[in-house]
Amino acid sequence: MSNILILNGAQPYEFAPGTLNATLVDRARAFLEAQGHIVRLTTVAEGYDANAEVDSHIWADTVIMQFPINWMGAPWSFKKYMDEVYTVGMDGRLTNGDGRTPEAPKENYGMGGTLTGTKYMLSVTFNAPREAFDDPSEPFFQGGSVDDLLRPLHLNAQFFDMTPLPTFAAFDVMKNPEIEADFARFDAHLGAVFSEAEHAAA
Repeated sequence: MSNILILNGAQPYEFAPGTLNATLVDRARAFLEAQGHIVRLTTVAEGYDANAEVDSHIWADTVIMQFPINWMGAPWSFKKYMDEVYTVGMDGRLTNGDGRTPEAPKENYGMGGTLTGTKYMLSVTFNAPREAFDDPSEPFFQGGSVDDLLRPLHLNAQFFDMTPLPTFAAFDVMKNPEIEADFARFDAHLGAVFSEAEHAAA
């Protein structure tokens, strides 16, 4: 089958220890291994070796990034992981520079990635309700989607020439949780996404 790297990017807090994200990671790992995939897992808050993580990105056919949305983005510890791992990978393993050349210094920024053919999937948890998104009458996101909010994460992956798979999101997980329904949607999402990915690779 394929090699899959799962990154648990949750940052534990007393009020939010990361149990939901850890459970989603466990469900993904169990599902994928049952399908015959080889899975590596990094729990960012437990520490990591940056060079080993670069090697795992190269090894992986798919990278799943699981994390809660903290202040409209990735938790600080996951952002630190990206800063450290991706910077180390700028030595040519993840990207050959930023895509520009001395002959065309103003063109093709962000097009130097070396992970061509590698897919990635974002899976996130929100305190925000589903209804806050994709609705122009809602004043905060003003019609923006989950993927609009996650655009910096998508651009990070695009910088390495990775290809997106559909995003999963669980909403309102603190104030109005529907965890069992979220688990069912997540299982269905994995089944659909990895069935399609395997079909495309065949």
